[in-house]
Amino acid sequence: MDPAVWSQFIRENWLVIVIALIILFAVINLVKTMLKWAIAIIIIAGLFIYSGVTMDQIGDAVNKVADSTVSTLKSEAQEVMLSEAKEARYTSNGDGTFTITTPNLEVKGSAGEDKVEVTFRGVSLGKWSINDTTKAFIDEARKNGN
Repeated sequence: MDPAVWSQFIRENWLVIVIALIILFAVINLVKTMLKWAIAIIIIAGLFIYSGVTMDQIGDAVNKVADSTVSTLKSEAQEVMLSEAKEARYTSNGDGTFTITTPNLEVKGSAGEDKVEVTFRGVSLGKWSINDTTKAFIDEARKNGN
């Protein structure tokens, strides 16, 4: 998805793009049914296929965005762990498991395991290995005794 490649494609195929856009706007303005959206999608997909963009490239771009989003959420969650550790409520569930809650986080785990399940603002971030940040968060929550 290099901008130079897109720029070169547009310079070489500007006439095809203009014709496709005219047809696209004509279809959207003249056809008043669901068929209009099907035709619009076909035209847009045709332009992508004509440009040489493959479904693998689109999938790779989507995966990169998803990985970046999860990475950002994990970083935010770790920062929130540090800032909300004083407010953390530690609850022992009686079966060896525990739950720690703060206004933005929920951490569930079992005593003796090296992984905890983290939920940040209602979004599950999966199981995390216990690192220095999570260990300090758990220890602070236990110390609070809430």
